[in-house]
Amino acid sequence: MTNRLMNKLMNKLTNRQVQTSIMTTDSTHPSLQTLATTSTLVSTHASAAPSLQASLHYADLHYGGDLVLHTASSGSVGHLETLYLHLVEDGHFGIGEVRINIAYLNGIAAETVKQDARRMLDAINWDLGSQRLLDSRAAWLSAYSAPIRMLVDSALLDLCARRAGVSVATLFGSGAAPVNEVTSTADSARLAANGASPSSASFTHAAVASWPSNQTLFWQPDERMLARAGAYLARGFHDLKLRVGIADFDDDLRRIDLLRTHFGDSVVLSVDANGQWSTTDALPRLQALAERGIDYVEQPIAAGDWDALTRLAEVSPVTIMLDESLQSQPDIDRLCALSGAPIAAHLKLVKLGGIAATITAARRLTQAGVPLMIGQMNEGAAATAAALQVCLATRPRWAELYGADGLRDDPVTGLQYGHGTVELTTSLEATRGLGVTFNHPIPSI
Repeated sequence: MTNRLMNKLMNKLTNRQVQTSIMTTDSTHPSLQTLATTSTLVSTHASAAPSLQASLHYADLHYGGDLVLHTASSGSVGHLETLYLHLVEDGHFGIGEVRINIAYLNGIAAETVKQDARRMLDAINWDLGSQRLLDSRAAWLSAYSAPIRMLVDSALLDLCARRAGVSVATLFGSGAAPVNEVTSTADSARLAANGASPSSASFTHAAVASWPSNQTLFWQPDERMLARAGAYLARGFHDLKLRVGIADFDDDLRRIDLLRTHFGDSVVLSVDANGQWSTTDALPRLQALAERGIDYVEQPIAAGDWDALTRLAEVSPVTIMLDESLQSQPDIDRLCALSGAPIAAHLKLVKLGGIAATITAARRLTQAGVPLMIGQMNEGAAATAAALQVCLATRPRWAELYGADGLRDDPVTGLQYGHGTVELTTSLEATRGLGVTFNHPIPSI
């Protein structure tokens, strides 16, 4: 199915292309910077195909209200440093997003990712067009770090799926059908904002794509924790993950008991220790959490010691979910070997290098009988939509897609939260590609 859909997208380009790079700052969005590759075609035929244009953007994203990101591994995080790759070709657009201030997860400084992104923008031969770049990416994309691979993979898949008139999930066999050609004024305006042609639009009022998600209770005072948990429950989010490992373990148990006292069985609780426990402390702590009905414990001990993780999984009374331990395909291989133990996987696109790599890993784990979560860092709407598409293609047991919930200055629109789910809004974009719209150079919403 994938090859047949992809072959619809475009013919090989036979035009010479002259590229120049310019750095600008968008006056309508002061926090958004652009490194653009502008393409000028010199045609060798009477009528030339439009070129593939690529631009790189940066923005700081902020949550509204009193939400502060604070985990045992990250400390307090005030904003999300975010890169976007925006592609336009033949009246269609594609968007990729990656958050870059996550050195506490991958050890890569944000400035290093920026520099790598600029090199990527200059190095890729955009003359090849989206189809040939997508088909050949296994040969050249591996040279880049996982965040850059995620950025490029998402943008190319978004663009190619839009050209085929389907969602990204459909390219990987989710079963959705191409949409019908009907356009609206609002959809035409959104297309124009992305540099695409309204005449190429297709629109349908088909069922909106959605997936259930958990929510996280970050480190915060008790009264704020209880208020936020109550607000999540009121919006239909009953799966809540509590961040632990910052204070002593007795205080973590007290917070869990406090949540149980206030909300009883209306909430499904899990915890994330971000690898902060010692191998000596881990087992008795898992036993205490199992007695409190915790659904799973995420990354109880530090990543890297697979022998210790194996020994712990063999005797754990509660499911152990690995996150930081899963950074590569060899890590996936190690986890598959533990099938049958009470263990699960938390897969993130930014760790594995994009949509395609994450779907491959998810399907391998599913075949091995290892349950999994598709998740994300706290990220904007485009990265969240990419994870949503992976959920639609792989149907995981758990999902962590809350990253864009509550952002007040995200330049990408098209997602909404409620009734315990994240869903694509009813629009043209909801049925094609990632399902969201990049609003540059439109001012932030």
